[in-house]
Amino acid sequence: MQNYVFLVDSNKQPLNLIKPKQARRLLDLGKAAVFRQYPFTLILKTRIDNPTIRPLTIKLDPGSRFTGIAVLDGENVIWAAELEHRGYQIKDSLLSRRQLRSNRRNRKTRYRKLRFDNRKRSENWLPPSLEHRILTTETWVKRLIRYAPITELWIEKVKFDMQQMQNPEISGVEYQQGELKGYQVREYLLEKWGRECTYCSKKNVVLQVEHIYPKSKGGSNRVNNLCLACENCNLKKGNKPIEEFLKKKPSLLQKIKSKANQPLKDAAAVNATRNKLVKVLANLLPVTTATGAQTKYNRTRLNLPKHHWIDAACIGDIDTLKVLTNQPLKIKCNGHGTRQMCRTDKYGFVRFVSYKVEGLTA
Repeated sequence: MQNYVFLVDSNKQPLNLIKPKQARRLLDLGKAAVFRQYPFTLILKTRIDNPTIRPLTIKLDPGSRFTGIAVLDGENVIWAAELEHRGYQIKDSLLSRRQLRSNRRNRKTRYRKLRFDNRKRSENWLPPSLEHRILTTETWVKRLIRYAPITELWIEKVKFDMQQMQNPEISGVEYQQGELKGYQVREYLLEKWGRECTYCSKKNVVLQVEHIYPKSKGGSNRVNNLCLACENCNLKKGNKPIEEFLKKKPSLLQKIKSKANQPLKDAAAVNATRNKLVKVLANLLPVTTATGAQTKYNRTRLNLPKHHWIDAACIGDIDTLKVLTNQPLKIKCNGHGTRQMCRTDKYGFVRFVSYKVEGLTA
């Protein structure tokens, strides 16, 4: 079962979506032509007076790495897509650029005057990696509105409880005050890791605070990303990912991961963008929000598999759901390239890009 096909009339006004079989027939008879490849859209060569339009609903399941999109005709899912974001690629690119510029300025302009106090951010400013998620989602919603008679939008507005995710049994005063109440970070780590090196279990040695997921690779300064290591282990590990450093000790790797809790970068990204995303989309269509618990309940009750586009279709108040497609459109954000002249290779060394211009002579 493939996605239904978008159809517009000769004036580029959206009509009802049609089945793939009907689309092939229109093309074979010469009554329509391909108007757009993604999403696949046909344009009629003849005019239709007073067409009967059925209003459609679009549902979104926003996520940190993927956003599920589903278009519904009543209780029928007739089109679906999964939008893959590139927020972490943007973060890594900005980090690399900042490091290169910092090194270059320190080499060539040692006494350059600081300018960070001159820069101001707007009230609702978000980092580019998070703003990207909002803009790409908005772009695809606008695109679907242009080619389909969509009149309503549902979105899952979920808020993750970080502290509850780290410790599901936390409650009462401990939940209100946090896990570091009355502790310093080092004392907390000494108790958590048993006053020994996390990697070699040495005791009665000088222990250093160490990042489990290296900070240079995107690791945070959260307490759950910190451990204690002796000087030898800290130097050996360097900025290697913990999976690479402990690839010969799978049992120790599993123990450290289970004790350190999972990173919460994805949950933080969703929490930071959820309100602005709803505000931006409300300028396009009437928006109705729903909870993640309701989505999970609907998917479990209808015995549907776990996919981003399936979650999108299960958002809101639904009694039954008929899925008429099983091939969602896979959308991957690749960006528009870069104009940066000074880049680095995979080892971090600077390499310069030269451009050849035709038709010019010295």
